[in-house]
Amino acid sequence: MKIVAICGAGIGTSGILKVNAERVLGRLGIEATVVATDLDSLHAEADDAQVILTSPEFVEAIGTTYADVIVVENFFDTDELSRKLDAALG
Repeated sequence: MKIVAICGAGIGTSGILKVNAERVLGRLGIEATVVATDLDSLHAEADDAQVILTSPEFVEAIGTTYADVIVVENFFDTDELSRKLDAALG
């Protein structure tokens, strides 16, 4: 399973989402590869992704995708991320 975390530059917010998603997935017992990327590289990275993690401002820019788009309000809240990932993958 592949999860892609995106933000504008691919190094800040997406990096935080990647690290926290890996922690949450470990607690949930779900194996997945989590990739952090920027919005411009999204389609190259997300063609085979099951989930895209992002903040509200990038949702419209994602466009058409087969992946579940999870909007994360607080990147440091692993409880929020856990609830949303569990709902999408559980």
